[in-house]
Amino acid sequence: MKNFALIGAAGFIAPKHMKAIKDTGNVLVTAFDPNDSVGVLDSYFPNCAFFTQFDAFDRHVNKLRGTEQQLDYVSICSPNYLHEAHSRFGMKSDCDVICEKPLSINPKNLDYLTQLEQKTGRRVYSVLQLRLHPDVQGLRQEGDLHPHLVTVKYVTPRGPWYDFSWKGDIKKSGGLVLNIGVHILDLLLWLFGPMQEFTVDVNERRRFQCCLQLERANVSLLLSINAGDNSGELAPSRQIAIDGKLLMLDKVFKDLHTDVYQDILGGGGFGIEDVRPAIELGTKLRFSNSPLLSL
Repeated sequence: MKNFALIGAAGFIAPKHMKAIKDTGNVLVTAFDPNDSVGVLDSYFPNCAFFTQFDAFDRHVNKLRGTEQQLDYVSICSPNYLHEAHSRFGMKSDCDVICEKPLSINPKNLDYLTQLEQKTGRRVYSVLQLRLHPDVQGLRQEGDLHPHLVTVKYVTPRGPWYDFSWKGDIKKSGGLVLNIGVHILDLLLWLFGPMQEFTVDVNERRRFQCCLQLERANVSLLLSINAGDNSGELAPSRQIAIDGKLLMLDKVFKDLHTDVYQDILGGGGFGIEDVRPAIELGTKLRFSNSPLLSL
């Protein structure tokens, strides 16, 4: 049984991590979030120590060393711009780290995490749950060398609140490309090989559209949080078509965090170099307004 800490316990994605920790037979010992709306903890780990001040959380983590509750892992669900700093905190606390996407919104900072891994002997794992879905793995196994025609429509409508949250602040979220799109970029690169060229047609706060030429695919990609891109429907529309064959990503995304935890605890997991290509590509895309860029 492993002991976990959770940073970002009040966020949307945090309950998936709580469930994964419980489903894999482990314990959430302590959690931190500046927001105290964390009643969901009672459904999973009612005895979990909770803090709203990071310095108090830091002291508690340090006090756990040498006790039965000494931490093995720190799971990170904080805002994107804090992921790298919180990953460093986890490793400096003598823990391995399981971090939500994106591991960093600046690809240069991945090098600092790599150096700290080497110094501490600890590991940073990213949540790339799409790679673990059986349908997706089947696509990778069926891959061949001829170019595929791929269309991705990823629309998750969000109200005005989004623009006023950290998610709407490009400097904190990395914009649509690195916030809601990094999983898709990782999936595309994993399935169809590295980027050759790209064109960016729309690069707005709430909508992004581009064409990607990968080693084995030509991709049309739409990312949007506007309901208008989903015929006014508020429900998400997340789908990928490969040579006309449709894969509904809504189905693919469900209940995969437990699989991610099982993979990591079993000696697998996706590390820094696994996530680097998608973060580097996403960074190029988010800053691009020019016609054709060759990499």
